[in-house]
Amino acid sequence: MSVTLYTTLGELKIEVFCESVPKAAENFLALCASGAYDGVIWHRNMKGFMIQTGDPTGTGKGGKSIWGGTFADEIRSTLKFNARGIVAMANKGPDTNKAQFFITYAKQSHLDGKYTIIGKVIDGLDTTLDAMEKVTVNEKFRPIHEIRLTRVEIHANPLADQAAAR
Repeated sequence: MSVTLYTTLGELKIEVFCESVPKAAENFLALCASGAYDGVIWHRNMKGFMIQTGDPTGTGKGGKSIWGGTFADEIRSTLKFNARGIVAMANKGPDTNKAQFFITYAKQSHLDGKYTIIGKVIDGLDTTLDAMEKVTVNEKFRPIHEIRLTRVEIHANPLADQAAAR
């Protein structure tokens, strides 16, 4: 399963790891489908580290899961922060996932085992993600010129659809 994030700086296509992290994937995809991410800003942008979004208040403190509260981590030893473009749920400690997520700008091994990885960028790494990383930020790592996630498109997986039809 994949989604395309349409931003004011371009598009990012993300492969979502539905089989590896089913609960987190369900939450992320349901929020995408409901329009919960439409119009939100990328409120935290740390060059060489990551960019974060998913908070409808734009403060970095908001956002709800599809269940209303938090949900448990789905840490997998096979999923690592070993490259640019890893997508993960943001949290405030163990088992505090809600709606916010981030995308890495580089390998971040120190995050392994602390955040649920939900996918990876498969298109837009050298264009959109590069443009996002270059945006000037203030002392709190907030972009001076807002970057918005304007909408999300969910792409059906034809192989999964065929298997379900059998």
